[in-house]
Amino acid sequence: MDKLTIDDLQLSGKRVLVRVDFNVPLTAEGEVANDLRVRAALPTIKKILDSGGHPILMSHLGRPKGERKPEFSLKPVAACLSKLLASEVRFAQDCIGPDVEQMASSLKEGEALLLENLRFHKEETGNDPGFAEALSRLGDIYVNDAFGTAHRAHASTEGVTRFFEQCAAGYLMEKEIRYLVGALANPERPFVAVLGGAKISGKIDVIKNLFDKVDSILIGGAMMFTFFKAMGYEIGDSLVEEDRVEMASDVLKQAEEANVNLVLPEDVVISKSADGSSEIKTVPVNEIPPGLKGLDIGQKTITRFQGILTKSNTVVWNGPMGLFEVEKFAVGTNAIARILSGITSDGAVTIVGGGDSAAAVAKAGLEDRITHISTGGGASLELLEGKTLPGLAALTSK
Repeated sequence: MDKLTIDDLQLSGKRVLVRVDFNVPLTAEGEVANDLRVRAALPTIKKILDSGGHPILMSHLGRPKGERKPEFSLKPVAACLSKLLASEVRFAQDCIGPDVEQMASSLKEGEALLLENLRFHKEETGNDPGFAEALSRLGDIYVNDAFGTAHRAHASTEGVTRFFEQCAAGYLMEKEIRYLVGALANPERPFVAVLGGAKISGKIDVIKNLFDKVDSILIGGAMMFTFFKAMGYEIGDSLVEEDRVEMASDVLKQAEEANVNLVLPEDVVISKSADGSSEIKTVPVNEIPPGLKGLDIGQKTITRFQGILTKSNTVVWNGPMGLFEVEKFAVGTNAIARILSGITSDGAVTIVGGGDSAAAVAKAGLEDRITHISTGGGASLELLEGKTLPGLAALTSK
């Protein structure tokens, strides 16, 4: 990290404006359904409190599109955080304005304040300078611990930093950068990337950026069918990006030229319907009949992937292997999660890049058996693409 971190700051007596990622799912009753992101912010919040500082926490939740909508209120998160901290977290009815400034200034030692949803103001996503300045009035120093939004140049992640002398990374941000950037910069080899998901268009830059960094790239998910179409295979009714077939063909050629082991599935689980109600069978990837669609990787592919992964020392995984939301087509994704948990126990560094992959690991109950699970799907992808994250670039250099 060439940026200031929270450990570089003098926190005692200071109002610390912290961008957190509390974009959590809520139940129909308006309670936090999954507190993973709230728990991920605890080390930074506790550090501020233990150092005699006053944490003023700001986040978005959902997409209210600049309107005040009760169903997107962060109030339930304040209740959840209060339980986790075992002390009351005060809640502001807005995120800017004189009343909020008064609340921020009157915090007593040991108290934290959570602001209302930033995206109730359209100026947040527009990175409006006036809105950013209004936010800055709430704190003396700024900490960004919201890796999940670091790829967005919003008022609370980028604009606000212009009004502070010191802008630092929180513990979660620091950890994310250490693993994700560290994996790419100095991996212990063999280094393998496992890429899945529906669309090749969403992963093309990742694949190209990894060519000169990894030893193998294992491809799964529906994006495999765009590659198979490029190879002239019959893919039945499988999901395909027709406008990306030529691109897939180019990637295959570039992988060969770069001497990268780009591994595509050998067999595929097929069915007529995606809900699991029709007959399911496994066929070689070049024998998918018309009218049927591929929905998961097959057992031969799982075995082949396992052979490569068990010899790896660093693995980055982003994207499921099949339609994992349907149990019958989650076999490949669950297998990758189990394989990664096994090699982690043997000393490998395993990094799961947020989004659906993280959800699959959580569903399999293997969260504690992976080296690092990213809290930011989009941000982790952009790092893997080699892009600069605005929220990280805006922090103060050491």
